[in-house]
Amino acid sequence: MHRFYCPDIASTHLLTEEESRHCVRVLRLGEGDTLEVVDGRGVLYGCRITLAHPKKCAVEIVRSQAEAPHWHHFITLAVAPTKHLDRMEWMVEKCVEMGVDRIIPLRCRNSERTELKTERLSKIMVAAMKQSLKATLPQLDEMTPFSELMKHQPSGDRLIAYCDQELPRDQRVTLAGAYNPGHDVTVLIGPEGDFSPEEVEMALAAGFKPVTLGMSRLRTETAAVMACAAIHTLDDCHKMNRI
Repeated sequence: MHRFYCPDIASTHLLTEEESRHCVRVLRLGEGDTLEVVDGRGVLYGCRITLAHPKKCAVEIVRSQAEAPHWHHFITLAVAPTKHLDRMEWMVEKCVEMGVDRIIPLRCRNSERTELKTERLSKIMVAAMKQSLKATLPQLDEMTPFSELMKHQPSGDRLIAYCDQELPRDQRVTLAGAYNPGHDVTVLIGPEGDFSPEEVEMALAAGFKPVTLGMSRLRTETAAVMACAAIHTLDDCHKMNRI
């Protein structure tokens, strides 16, 4: 069944203009056809079209049900945006598909990109939410200076992945060794030039644990996706062992 996103569907019973156009003109759905609508806050609505208008498609809500994220804890990725925006877009899409609650674009000393327009990223997140059959839209922050993030301590596990030139990779703590499955977690991923020594010191002073994501040197966007995937894998293994 086709799925749409409308944050105000419960009160307006109308799809947004963009979703109405896609529903009526692209998919050619008509009055009486059924569809699913999510509000981005964890509720799924089963609906029937009552007015197939390409700008204001009206629906009748037949049923509604809460659909909480399957991981049941809060996952935050704080990532320095890549120089090439298409890589950042790919990262956001894949992390939303797997499951993430908040993405914070970080402005670091070595950042290749210091400004970021979030409008396109927001659209990619909506598409990924619908494609992966989720009902909750992750929070996307505006570009945040690293020092500003350090002033607001997140709850749960705090991890920072960076390249420690003085410590061999095989002697570093892995993400699997530092993360407590099922806990809220914030992971910091630096820019192409990595975090500066001062930023690492700030993070460690704020309670972040240094971790490695393996023996390979990863691109920023790859590291973020790998961290997200590792967290879900560790959570799933933990759940299976408890059953």
